Amino acid sequence: MPGPLTPPEPEYAALCRASAEIGADPMLIQAAGGNTSIKNGDVMWIKASGTLLADALDKDIFVAVDLPEMRQAVVGGEGRADQPAEFTLVQDGLRPSIETSLHAVFEQKVVMHAHCVHTLAHAVRKDCKALMQAPLDGLNWGIVDYVKPGANLARLVSAVAKGPVNVVVLQNHGIIVAGETVAQTHTLMMDVHERLRVDPAATVAPDLTALAALTKGSDYTLPDYALLHQLALDPARLKQATGGSLYPDHVIFCGIGATALQDGETPDEAAAKLLKAGAPAPAFLIVPGKGVVVRRDATEANHALMHCLVDVLLRVPANADLNYLSDAQNFELLNWDAEKYRSTLNG
Repeated sequence: MPGPLTPPEPEYAALCRASAEIGADPMLIQAAGGNTSIKNGDVMWIKASGTLLADALDKDIFVAVDLPEMRQAVVGGEGRADQPAEFTLVQDGLRPSIETSLHAVFEQKVVMHAHCVHTLAHAVRKDCKALMQAPLDGLNWGIVDYVKPGANLARLVSAVAKGPVNVVVLQNHGIIVAGETVAQTHTLMMDVHERLRVDPAATVAPDLTALAALTKGSDYTLPDYALLHQLALDPARLKQATGGSLYPDHVIFCGIGATALQDGETPDEAAAKLLKAGAPAPAFLIVPGKGVVVRRDATEANHALMHCLVDVLLRVPANADLNYLSDAQNFELLNWDAEKYRSTLNG
């Protein structure tokens, strides 16, 4: 049986501070994405699903789970490994992160997982492993192919995170780092973030007059985040954005890929067409050569993932060969109860 449900101090307080810091940086974390954890004997405290790392100093966002039981379920290929709520030790209404198994497979006490923009700018490319060799030289790191977050991903990571390996790049997903202390792990996270830093491409001025006329009286308006327009103003970037989905949280909070208006089409007409096809109205629409418009009722999570897309693609070369999620991978995310729960909390 797990020991006393007392978070290990002062490390737990340090984890809350570090979590709030990385959670407030949109270059590392967007919306309810990412998670952190700390182990103490047979108990692991991990961020709850749907909560924000940025709130770690102001709210109770961590949940205690039964670490040996979770590890046993992962190793044994048990279906319950993808039901992290079954391992909760205190029933306080919060569910453990859907990525609890991912943290459990690390032997190190502290684990941090982020959707770092600089990492994603590499990890969405088909040549990502070769691309990362030089910047990550000297680190004990590995990389795994994309699979849906959950126990199957945890098993892939477990096979890589052996011995001294404490950095694992998740293709089309993000980065996970581990260490024995919060300070060590946080420093490692920021080191990887800086090593993979990519400067954004030059920007082009959008046609705000045309966009204002296009959105007048519609369900769409101009975005507050001016960089978002860059999705529309370079033909190569437009093609990349509309080519498909590049990572899970975009699918969850913004839908599959991105939609561009056809010539002569209005935003409301484009949305109606998608609704008729059974898809939700897009949170944003790309107007080729003009800029981007966003739904007036878009949520904070919608906006965070829109911003992430342009932040990533501004750091991807025009000629890069990108690795898009397949139709099956998109649909398994959209039909996943755990992600529906997380999305609802961030509505």
